[in-house]
Amino acid sequence: MSQNVLLYVIGGLGGVFVLIVLIYVALSKKMQTKETRYVRQLVEGTRNTALSMDVFFQKFYITCTKNPILRRYALKLRRRLEIINLEDEYLTRKQVAQILFKAVLIVIPLTIVIIYMTHNNYLVMSSILLFELFFIETLLEGMVDGIDNKLLKEQLDFFAEIRHAYHEFNMVEEAIYDIAQDDEKEVSRQAEKIYEVLISDDPETELEKYYDIAPNSFLKEFAGVSYLTKEFGDRKDKDGASLYLKNLNNITQEMQIEILKRDKLDYVFQSLSMIAALPILFLDTIKNWSIGQFSFTRQFYNGTGGFMMQIALIILTFLCYVLTRKLKDNGSVNTAKNMDNPWQAKIYKNKLGKKIVDYFIPKQGTKEYRKNVQLLKDSASKLKMEWLYINRMTAAIAGFVGSIIILASAHQMAINFQFTEPTSDYDLLGSMSESQERKAMEITEKDNVFLRKYQYDYDVTKEELGREVAKSDEYGSSSEDDLVIITDRIWEKLQIVQSQYVKWFEVLISLLIMVLAYQIPIWLLIFQKIMRQMDMENEVMQFQTIILMLMKIERVNVEMILEWLERYSNIFREPISKCVNNYESGPWEALEELKNDISFQQLIRIVESLQAAVEKIPIREAFDELDTERAYHQEKRKESNERTISRKSMIGKVIGFAPMVSLFVGYLIVPLCVIGMTSMTSAFASMSSMM
Repeated sequence: MSQNVLLYVIGGLGGVFVLIVLIYVALSKKMQTKETRYVRQLVEGTRNTALSMDVFFQKFYITCTKNPILRRYALKLRRRLEIINLEDEYLTRKQVAQILFKAVLIVIPLTIVIIYMTHNNYLVMSSILLFELFFIETLLEGMVDGIDNKLLKEQLDFFAEIRHAYHEFNMVEEAIYDIAQDDEKEVSRQAEKIYEVLISDDPETELEKYYDIAPNSFLKEFAGVSYLTKEFGDRKDKDGASLYLKNLNNITQEMQIEILKRDKLDYVFQSLSMIAALPILFLDTIKNWSIGQFSFTRQFYNGTGGFMMQIALIILTFLCYVLTRKLKDNGSVNTAKNMDNPWQAKIYKNKLGKKIVDYFIPKQGTKEYRKNVQLLKDSASKLKMEWLYINRMTAAIAGFVGSIIILASAHQMAINFQFTEPTSDYDLLGSMSESQERKAMEITEKDNVFLRKYQYDYDVTKEELGREVAKSDEYGSSSEDDLVIITDRIWEKLQIVQSQYVKWFEVLISLLIMVLAYQIPIWLLIFQKIMRQMDMENEVMQFQTIILMLMKIERVNVEMILEWLERYSNIFREPISKCVNNYESGPWEALEELKNDISFQQLIRIVESLQAAVEKIPIREAFDELDTERAYHQEKRKESNERTISRKSMIGKVIGFAPMVSLFVGYLIVPLCVIGMTSMTSAFASMSSMM
C-alpha cells in the first residue's frame, strides 16, 4: 500500500512539472509579441536597482527608530551624520540605515555563535554578550569616522579646485559656487552652505550659525577666511602672492598633517581594542584544555579560585577596553553624545536624589570642589559636578552590590563543587577514564546523602557522623579502617559546605571595593587629562597657523584673534572663553588673567605677543617670527605628532595586551605551577610516610 502511495505521489509531481513546462512555453511565446517587447523596454528603462535599495534603507531606518534596542544607536548615529550632511534628511537616514544594517548583519550571527560556544558557562556568555555591546559601539563609530575621514580627504581636492577657480573668477563666492556644483562629493554640500552664507544679507550672523554645525575646524577656517576676504578684499603678500590663496595653502597643510595623524592612529589602534577584549573568548578553552591535560587543576577551575580569577579577568578586560578607547579618541569632540538630558540629570531632578547627591558634593569654595572643577576642565569633560558625583555613587553602589553577589556566588559554587565533583585522587597528568569517573561519581552520590542531611546541622560532631556512616546502607558493610577514611572525607566536605557564607571580612572587602569604585570616575578623568596633555603642543601649533592667516588681513585686531582661537580651541577653551568675555573690561588685564590661568609655556608666549599687539606694536610685527619660522614650526608639528602617536602607541600596547598576558600567566601558568607543586609535595610526603 505504501508503494502505491509513493507511485501516486511521484506521478502527481511529474504531472505538475509537465504542466509548469507547458505554461512556461505558452507564456514565452506570448512575451515575444511586439506590444510586450515595447512594454518590457519601458520597464527596463525606468528600473533602478540603486533606487530600490534606497527605498529599503529608508524603510529600515523607520523600523530602527521604532525598535527600542536599535533606536538608541540610530539617534546616536544621526546626531553625528546630520552635521556632516547639513540638513540632507534623505542622505542622513540612508547612511544611518546602511551602517545599522551592516552592524546587524555582523552582530546577529556573532551572537548565535557566542551563545552556542558558551551556553555551558553563563558567566562567560553574559560577559561576552556585554562586550558585544561595546563592540557595536566601536563598529558604529568606526563607520562614522570613515565618513568623516572621507570628507576630510575630499576637502584636499576641493581646496585645490578652489585655487584654480579663484584664479579664473577672482571672486571668492563665485569660485566656491563653481566648485559646489559637483553633487557627487560630500564636501559639495558644505561648499553650497558656505556660498549661501557669503551671499546672505547678514553673512556675519549666518557665519556664526555655520560655525555651530561645521563638521570640522578646517571648514570653519575656510569659511572664516573666505568671509574676511570677501568683506575686506584680497591682498598681495610681500612676495606678490595672493593672501587668500596662501591662507588656503596653510589650511591644506594643516589638513594633510591631520590626515596623516588620523591614519597613523587608526593603524596603531585598529586592533588593540579587540585584543583587549579577546581573552574572554578563551576562558573556557584554556579551562577545558588544562583540566583535560592536568586533572589536578579541576578543583581550581571548577571551584572558587577559578571563578574569582574569571571575574578578575573580566573586570580587567573591561577597564583595559575602556582605557584603550579613551586613549585613541582623546581630544576629539564627541558630537554623538547628547548631554542635554542624560540619566544623571533625571536622577538629580528627583527631590530625594538631589538631597542625597548634594550631601556628597563638596561645598563651593572648598579645596576639593575647586580641584574637581579644574579636573573637569582639564579633561574636557561635559559632565556637571552633580553628574560626576552621581557617577561616583553609582559606581560605588554597583561595586559593593556586585562584590557581595560575586562572593555569594563563589560560596554557592564551592557548595556545588562538593556535591557534583567526582570523589577520587587525581594523577599528576592525564584524566580519569569513563569507568574511573563513574565509580568516583558513585562515591560522590553516597557522600551527598550525609551532606544533605547535615548541611544545616551546625551542632553535629564528627563522632555522630561516624556512627551514622557506620549504620548506613551506603557504607555499613565497610571495614573499620575504611569507615575512618570515609568519615574523614565526608567530615571534610561537610566543613567546607557549612563554612560557605558571606563572612565579616568579606563584607569589609566589599566595602573596600566600594571605596575604590567610588574613585573610578575620578581616575578616568585623570587618565583623560594626562592623555590630553599630550595634545597641548599640537593645539598651540594650530593657534599659530590661525594667527598666521589672520595677522596679514586688514582690520584684524586682538579681540578677533581671541575669538578665532576660542572657536578652534579644545583643550584651552575654558581660559580663552573667559578672556574673551572679560576683554571689554580691559584687554591687558584679560590677557594677563589668561596667562595666569594657563601653564603651557608656548601658549604663554602667544598671549604675551597679543599683549604687545594691544598697546605697543601692530599685530603683523608682534607675530612676525611665525612667518619667518613657518617651515620650522611645520617640522616641529610633524615631530610632535610622531612623538604623541609613539607615546600613545606604547601606552595603548601595554593596556591592550594586559588582559591577554594576565590570561596566560594568571589563569594558566600560575595555577599549573602552584597546584602542580602542591600535588608533588603531597605525593612526596605520602611516599615518605609509607617508607
